Amino acid sequence: MADPKVVNEWLNKANEDFDFADANLREESAFYAQICFHFHQAAEKYFKAFIVAHDLEFEKIHNLISLLKICCKKEPALSPLLSACEFLNTSYIDTRYPVYWPTNYTEEKALEAREAAKKIGETIKESLKKVGYV
Repeated sequence: MADPKVVNEWLNKANEDFDFADANLREESAFYAQICFHFHQAAEKYFKAFIVAHDLEFEKIHNLISLLKICCKKEPALSPLLSACEFLNTSYIDTRYPVYWPTNYTEEKALEAREAAKKIGETIKESLKKVGYV
């Protein structure tokens, strides 16, 4: 069993990203791209908490689909999170660098990102709770 302190550090960082994005969204901030980025970051850290908790191969990657695949090796029941990962993955590059394709970060997209990150966070935390974390 991994050190619960380390797992909780990952979960706390994930919660901070989620809460930061959520607060900005509730304050009707127009920084929708940045809000979506932080929801992506929250999801990434929830997955990494799971990976650390289960001593799975830890890779310094940001692709949520790849992280989900690593987690599914231990817990195949996480596979329904794929659509949330696909949606949030689009908010990693586009929100941080100049891109040469159309982007459209709106309040609606930010709300959808919140729901995707929330679903991932709740699912991961529930899974970790079953094995003695959280």
